[in-house]
Amino acid sequence: MLDLGSGTGRFTPALAEAFGGPVHGVEPSQKMRAIAESSTAHAAVAYLDGRAESIPLPAMSIDLVLMHLSFHHVRDRGAAAAEIARVLRADGRVLLRSTFSDRLPDLEWMRNVPRVREIEMQMFPSSRDVTRLFAAVGLQAIALVAIEEQLSSSLAEYAARLRMRAISTFEHMPEEKIAEGFARLDAAVAEEKQPRAVIRPSDLLVLGRQDR
Repeated sequence: MLDLGSGTGRFTPALAEAFGGPVHGVEPSQKMRAIAESSTAHAAVAYLDGRAESIPLPAMSIDLVLMHLSFHHVRDRGAAAAEIARVLRADGRVLLRSTFSDRLPDLEWMRNVPRVREIEMQMFPSSRDVTRLFAAVGLQAIALVAIEEQLSSSLAEYAARLRMRAISTFEHMPEEKIAEGFARLDAAVAEEKQPRAVIRPSDLLVLGRQDR
């Protein structure tokens, strides 16, 4: 298996536990790989220096490719699709967990923080564009499903998580707009009398060979 854009190894050992090994975590950031190697080491996992456009693995060597919220960071998506097709075995599968510009969920912070939807429309490719990219290299969309994911148990917890700025959208926003958005979100938190879970649909695109 291949965890492509494995980061700090959040999911890589879990793949090994669920499906067995070997699992390859490919990540271009040396700092993230170092964290993964020190904090998420696993006997069936190897972390490798590489990127989606240049995967350091032999052709037809991988049964399953996972990309979790990393495809939109890829600079040359066409080259990445070709590389994924190269390393994937004939009966392999690609699991692409992503946000798509034509399927943006209506999230609480989008309603409170100015320009978030506009920015994410530009950041993320559409599901149609991604499907076309992979079709061009012989991989067809088998399924596109929305899985409900609980982000937090309350709006207050959700706001606290957002303040960590782990979402790359913040990189494209001026500080005054971020402050304005958090002020609105804090007002919504203050009005929340009964804590409610923040849930969103998470898109999973499954791809495989056209000639199977």
